[in-house]
Amino acid sequence: MQNNSIFVVLMKKLFFKHKYSDWKSNINDSKKKILLLGLVIGLLAGIAAVVLKTAVHYMGAVLTNFFDRTSINYLYLAAPLFGILITVIFIKNFIREDISHGIGKILYSISQKGSKIKLHNTYSSIVGCIFTVGFGGSAGLEAPILFTGSAIGSNFGQYFKLNYKTTTLFIACGTSGAMAAIFKAPIAGLIFSLEVLMIDLTSGMIIPVLASSVTGTVVASFLLGKQVEFYFAIHEPFNLTLLPFYIILGLASGLVSLYYTRTDLFIEKAFKSRYNPYKKVIVGGLALGLLIFIFPPLYGEGYEAMRSILSGNAPDLLNSSYFYPFRNSNFLLIGILVAILLFKVVASAITTGSGGIGGIFAPSLFMGGLTGFIIAKSINMTGLVQLSELNYTLVGMAGLIAGVIHAPITAIFLIAEITGGYDLFIPLIITSTLSYITSKHFEPHSIYTKKLALKGQLLTLNKDQAILTLLETSSVIEKDLIPIYPEANLGHIVNIIAKSNRNTFPVVDHENYFMGIVSLDNIRNIIFDKSLYQTILVQDIMTQPLDAVSTTDPMEKVMTKFQESGLWNMPVIDNGKYVGFVSKSNVLSAYREKLKEFY
Repeated sequence: MQNNSIFVVLMKKLFFKHKYSDWKSNINDSKKKILLLGLVIGLLAGIAAVVLKTAVHYMGAVLTNFFDRTSINYLYLAAPLFGILITVIFIKNFIREDISHGIGKILYSISQKGSKIKLHNTYSSIVGCIFTVGFGGSAGLEAPILFTGSAIGSNFGQYFKLNYKTTTLFIACGTSGAMAAIFKAPIAGLIFSLEVLMIDLTSGMIIPVLASSVTGTVVASFLLGKQVEFYFAIHEPFNLTLLPFYIILGLASGLVSLYYTRTDLFIEKAFKSRYNPYKKVIVGGLALGLLIFIFPPLYGEGYEAMRSILSGNAPDLLNSSYFYPFRNSNFLLIGILVAILLFKVVASAITTGSGGIGGIFAPSLFMGGLTGFIIAKSINMTGLVQLSELNYTLVGMAGLIAGVIHAPITAIFLIAEITGGYDLFIPLIITSTLSYITSKHFEPHSIYTKKLALKGQLLTLNKDQAILTLLETSSVIEKDLIPIYPEANLGHIVNIIAKSNRNTFPVVDHENYFMGIVSLDNIRNIIFDKSLYQTILVQDIMTQPLDAVSTTDPMEKVMTKFQESGLWNMPVIDNGKYVGFVSKSNVLSAYREKLKEFY
């Protein structure tokens, strides 16, 4: 990082009034410098978002602009396969590292890597996503863009050698700037960092993140125009008498969110455990191509389909498919849309599981919009009441975001901002809250956080738990305890005690497999009886510890073991072999040091 000339040139140009070395010093304590860097990070994140969106849009347009909407297009069968294949070749030959699941990678870097993200992540996710989604992969652009923004922020922090707290703040700046640029929604960008990344920002720290978010929005608006993804002027404001139907939508959104989460995790797990990389591409690419061939709205992000619904042209979703002749039948339209709804998560999971780069944010919005439209359309067909199908489409989007990624506040403000007003604020709150509660009842963790939570690697807003998550067991292992063999006698132990300042001695065999411990307290009554020095062996007096840990145990689990066992020292054992000891006092000292750094 120190020799990265790009950052050097950029910083010199931005801050030419000061000597570069003087400006670089004490950034951690300078609110003005942090704010200024936050603006720069937002600027770069916004540009990254524009580059990715524009590249994917034009690549998709080139592939599909000659499609006949009234007939079947066989290119749907092959395009996704080629896109994923190019992505996998790029990753395996140039990056040589897994760059999928961008949001999960951000959360992992914050909790386990000191907020350090590698430099190649400032561009590698963009390149992979361009080929994956540009060729029709059924995934979103949001996760790669957010990963790129966070990588930009992290590398600024690393370059300036900033502490963990400030580097994490810059990750929040990059993520918020990227999120805001995608949807031109600065408040949603800020809230996303607070709610999804679970970054604990004080009032003073929020300012750089908000500035970055606004900068990303301005950059995207300047380069792409002011139009947002789903701009829609609300003509039918909320009617209190329709409250029960929004409750129905909220509950339905929660159940669909649960279906999304479990199906996605199941399919990706199946791909990960059963296929080698290129077999994944072939199997996944062919399966995805077949799904898109049957249901063309599964092609790409799905935003084009959402725009069709919001413009009142839902039957257009049947263009270029076998179902085109049935586009004017409401009953068949609803049935086909339900099938598209169910298969969207399958297509999305296959896209990423087979090696493509993309996210779940856009598929969640797509499925949420379909859920809202299907419910409203079905109720309207009964003739009992007339609901605004367009309003329900928008509110359904918020419902799925709240349920899938467990971010109800982000969902509320995102839809409010992209619709240009707060006329649907009450329905958004009702639907998002109920969806979130319903989904969380069955799945305590979101699709982003479940894997990390199961490993104890998830950083939360609980300060004690957050600090323990940041600590690694391997960093507090004590290795100055002298091991002894089981066949050694008491006289040998006495000689060891004379050379050691510890009261506990691990017993290991000649291959370093752990067998037990000898404690000074346990032999105090015989230690001065020289007549026993040759007759009593270690294996006769060693005991087994009440508990033990391994280097892979999260620190929260280690502290739980300390509390439950009442011990102050525990052996560290990996695959049966002795590694060292960990003491409660050492963990508490490390906790205090990390607390100073973190807060």
